[in-house]
Amino acid sequence: MEVSVIGSSQAKLGASDLASREVGLCNLKNFRVVNDRVSFGQNNRWKKAGISFTLRAHRTEPVREENKRSGPGTSSKTVDGVRLFVGLPLDAVSYDCNSINHARAIAAGLKALKLLGVEGVELPIWWGIVEKETMGEYDWSGYLAIAEMVQKVGLNLHVSLCFHGSKKPNIPLPKWVSQIGESQPNIFFTDKSGQHYKECLSLAVDDLPVLDGKTPVQVYQAFCESFKSSFSPFMGSTITSISMGLGPDGELRYPSHHQLPSKTQGAGEFQCYDQNMLSFLKQHAEASGNPLWGLGGPHDAPTYDQSPYSTGFFNDGASWESSYGVFFLSWYSNQLIAHGDCLLSMASSTFGDSGVTIYGKIPLMHSWYGTRSHPSELTAGFYNTANNDGYEPVAQMFAKNSCKMILPGMDLSDAKQPKENHSSPELLLSQIMTACRKHEVKVSGQNSSESGVPGGFEQIKKNLSRDEVLDLFTYQRMGASFFSPEHFPLFTEFVRSLKQPELHSDDLPTEEEEGAESTVLSHESSVSMQTA
Repeated sequence: MEVSVIGSSQAKLGASDLASREVGLCNLKNFRVVNDRVSFGQNNRWKKAGISFTLRAHRTEPVREENKRSGPGTSSKTVDGVRLFVGLPLDAVSYDCNSINHARAIAAGLKALKLLGVEGVELPIWWGIVEKETMGEYDWSGYLAIAEMVQKVGLNLHVSLCFHGSKKPNIPLPKWVSQIGESQPNIFFTDKSGQHYKECLSLAVDDLPVLDGKTPVQVYQAFCESFKSSFSPFMGSTITSISMGLGPDGELRYPSHHQLPSKTQGAGEFQCYDQNMLSFLKQHAEASGNPLWGLGGPHDAPTYDQSPYSTGFFNDGASWESSYGVFFLSWYSNQLIAHGDCLLSMASSTFGDSGVTIYGKIPLMHSWYGTRSHPSELTAGFYNTANNDGYEPVAQMFAKNSCKMILPGMDLSDAKQPKENHSSPELLLSQIMTACRKHEVKVSGQNSSESGVPGGFEQIKKNLSRDEVLDLFTYQRMGASFFSPEHFPLFTEFVRSLKQPELHSDDLPTEEEEGAESTVLSHESSVSMQTA
């Protein structure tokens, strides 16, 4: 595939234009595909700025190879082994009315991605939208409509089941869950000062009947069963993989950083102070013969906005290295791993006969990685220090459940990190990859910054080319800024450089399917951007 950019990609847009991108796809309402051209030129703001943008596909000889097809619904075969997906907007389905947000823009965007040779898209499906009003009553209509759109274009679909809430965009937990939480706040994670994190349920209630007589795991399983039934026409064909939500932002971690001010260099706080977590800690301490260790979390740990070394716990030779520190950090981490094991096991058993791959996501807590105690990882639940490998048991748990692992931060380099917090995303990624390689766990990479970081594409390519455990990369995330003149040409160059999957001759659409859009991308396309 060949991509060329003609003209200036540095066209200047006004401040209001840039601001409008923050809300999603609202300034792409006239973005469309006509006769195999993806056109941005009729967008009013772009028109005022004198910008037109066209992506055009040309017919070429189809690639004829005898490689085995990878399964039903697969429209491409890989060249370098790393497949490329793009995330759809977080608010692709409206919270208020369960309909598709910016449907025309998303439809055109899907066609543009297909023309580029992208294999598929990732769709977040929110618990708080589908099961919003009443337990056991599901409305999948908006998400089914998107699955049909994706199927029609010929892309694959990775579904992310989100059992957490979001503040931006504003998608809370189901109303009935929040109502229970008002009278039973201990269903939520709690920090030392008593603040509750209300964007997901505490892992301590996984097996407690706190949701109108049912446990959260039972509710999650019923949700998954309903999803499986409702999307059965797409399972194993259009839908090729599913990621199971495991905690805050869908990740396997404690919400240790949710109160951090934007410019702080803190390491977060331990989240073990809801009544159920404290009860489990007390039981564990008594069983170990040290009942006083079960009275609470570390008394000398810092608060959110304090330097991790302003108090005693994380300093070299301090509490984290003591017998108590080993006891607490092991228990705290094991609770998290047991939670992940429970949910991934449930997802694997539920979807095991559906022809899909199951994923779980872990965070990249790279701040303070260059220190001995790794405080950001410890508060998030990963007992990873100079004395202990915290990712070996995590990789073992994924391998046990035959699940693949999603890792963010593929766009982050050590050179771009602030020196004062001893951050090292590259070394942390390398450590996690080593654990995955040892336990034969395949990895799906993601970028961490949706707005882009300097040198981000080069760093992604570097990570994708050097490790054989990576088999998929999902670029986050489609939106107005994704298709902007500053970004989209860079993305097309990135796609070209990955040696993306080439279309098999059997996958070319028929004239009846395409009509006016009869020519399709095989392995050569061009992108032109012109300023008026």
